[in-house]
Amino acid sequence: MAINLQIAYRDFSAPMLAEERIRERVDKLEAMHPRMTSLQVVAEQLERRHTYRLRLVASMPGRQIAIEKGHADKHAHEDFFVAMRDAFNALEQRLKKFADKQNGDVKEHEVPPHGVVKAVFPDHGFIESSDGLEIYFHANSIVDGTYDDVDVGTEVRFTVAEKEGEKGPQASSVHIIGKHHLI
Repeated sequence: MAINLQIAYRDFSAPMLAEERIRERVDKLEAMHPRMTSLQVVAEQLERRHTYRLRLVASMPGRQIAIEKGHADKHAHEDFFVAMRDAFNALEQRLKKFADKQNGDVKEHEVPPHGVVKAVFPDHGFIESSDGLEIYFHANSIVDGTYDDVDVGTEVRFTVAEKEGEKGPQASSVHIIGKHHLI
């Protein structure tokens, strides 16, 4: 094990097999995050509530990630091993997010198709999409609000129907953006 591991118990004696289970979790973390250089584990028993709280501090070059887990209102944390499991699970999640960010694997949310109403007729209209396409929509495709709420210049997001209509690409649903602007 290359990770410098420090374990401390405050206000109670180490439960039987605690260090063995901690080392198992540390081995798993080390395999997942080989750049981690040290891990501090501080466990304390909250006397008034008879629950456990664990603080884990993982160090790697240029970064420390700290987790503190212990819920006084969770009866499950009256068991040291449950509190330990929850703390290590939380640390694994944080380390995964950190690694994803370092590797550039951050989730990007696709912006839904959107545009501005270009023309309005008695029962239909046209949207100019953000990429310059002209999209036909019928009055019945308005989802949030009514067709009376739509004017030229109204910002909308839409879903394009799979099949093109007689007038070209057609929106199957149109949501008025109003105050909630997209990027």
